[in-house]
Amino acid sequence: MAKRMGDVALTAAEQAEAAGGKVFDTMAAGPLAGLEKTQAEVKANMDKATKTTEELVAFGQGNLEACVKASQIWAAGLQELTRTVAASAQAQLDETLASVQALSGVKTLKDAVELQTSLARGSMEKAMAETGKLTDASLKLAEQAWAPLTARVTLAVEKFGHTA
Repeated sequence: MAKRMGDVALTAAEQAEAAGGKVFDTMAAGPLAGLEKTQAEVKANMDKATKTTEELVAFGQGNLEACVKASQIWAAGLQELTRTVAASAQAQLDETLASVQALSGVKTLKDAVELQTSLARGSMEKAMAETGKLTDASLKLAEQAWAPLTARVTLAVEKFGHTA
């Protein structure tokens, strides 16, 4: 009675014959033929892993450089904004002192009210203009500081974002 492959009692020779004789073919080629092929595969995989690791390290270094550049842009821009705010505050203080001096020289209540109204209107217009300038400068700074990081994200998507 012939044995099937599912039967447990197949001999090694029967199993090799059922597998197409591959076991004996490998053995006939020499005991090291399979080992050499395995070593070549391991070397190829190691080379690929090394290359991937090098690419990831280089990419990480680029990310670090982008963070440093963004921080430098942010710090320089923040210093400029601080100087602008300080200059605006100094100008406002000077105007306030000039207003106090002008009010001290007023002779009538009507002149005082008119002067105060004029000064208040001028202060409000200047404050609104300064606020607009600071807002624009802040938005521009944020855009400039984020640019290196945005470029890295774009590169990451291009480089690693493909689906297999």
